[in-house]
Amino acid sequence: MTRHYYECPLRWSDMDAFGHVNNAVFLKYLEEARIDFMFRLKPADDDGPSFAGGSVVARHEIDYLRPLVHRHAPVTVESWVTKIGAASLTISYEVKDEEQVYVRASTVVVPYDLRAQRPRRITAEERAVLEGYMDDADDERDGGSGALAA
Repeated sequence: MTRHYYECPLRWSDMDAFGHVNNAVFLKYLEEARIDFMFRLKPADDDGPSFAGGSVVARHEIDYLRPLVHRHAPVTVESWVTKIGAASLTISYEVKDEEQVYVRASTVVVPYDLRAQRPRRITAEERAVLEGYMDDADDERDGGSGALAA
């Protein structure tokens, strides 16, 4: 299984009154990583549809494990695919550094036809590329608890 790695800088404006990255800002980090990931998933056939041509978010799920405070070093957002359906896929993430994981999250993404203004199905070419990033062992990583670390 291949994973996608995105180095995400922390900005001073990401901090809240408590001195750590605000919970809503993590959605922005995930978005940046997801867009970087999705644009790299374009099949070799440039004429066909691709996720770079349009997708919408149907769902986010986030477990905040540890506070992340401002620093100059970026965090890594590691992404992989945990589910591929006929017209959607689930991307899972860890926001982390070498020492710890701060956030575990997932996003359900629906490919979208921008011209027709409607969702579309995942093509065979896209599925083949996505399968290279597939991992279904998500629940084993955190014991399936999804609990916030104290």
